[in-house]
Amino acid sequence: MIKVENIVKRFGALEVLHGVSLEVSRGEIVSIVGQSGAGKSTLLQIIGTLMDADSGSVTIDGKSVQGMSDVELSEFRNRHIGFVFQFHHLLEEFTARENIMMPMLIGGARRVDAERRADELLDMVQMSHRASHRPSALSGGEQQRVAIARALANSPSVVLADEPTGNLDTATRDDIQRLFFDLRERTNQTFIIVTHDEHLAQMSDRKIVMSDGTIK
Repeated sequence: MIKVENIVKRFGALEVLHGVSLEVSRGEIVSIVGQSGAGKSTLLQIIGTLMDADSGSVTIDGKSVQGMSDVELSEFRNRHIGFVFQFHHLLEEFTARENIMMPMLIGGARRVDAERRADELLDMVQMSHRASHRPSALSGGEQQRVAIARALANSPSVVLADEPTGNLDTATRDDIQRLFFDLRERTNQTFIIVTHDEHLAQMSDRKIVMSDGTIK
């Protein structure tokens, strides 16, 4: 599903990724752990096409992202990659349902189809009863469930999560962790999760440890 080869990334004179290579299979849940500054989030952003590498290649679902224009990358992200962040980045002026609909509407879906799919996803993440609520009326865990549903809106090839449980209390964190694995069983979704949460990392199919810009 994902093949990363010899990724190098520099910020000025500082090289933060030193030829990183990684392969992830379809339906696999992989966690990436390591100390702050190890390069985890930088690698995730490069895989997600949010940041360019200085050298190396990224292939997702058989498609190389190198050489794509900005418009092509934007369309590719919308169709093939779902993102979940530590801070939910939900749009405050829209309801839970409308937030989930947004990636589909951007991708050109009919509103009636986007609404139907959003309701399916709300049911999947056990948030149907909160569909008409705006983010300010939702708890942190509820907001994260909506964010996960939004990431799944266009049935992406892969979901990339950056510290998805880092801003949650222990009980809510455990609920979100179980949700990832439940979704994988139901959709065969591929997840790459950057986390400091050792419990989540140990639950994953594979734990990858990064240190000083390399994979140990």
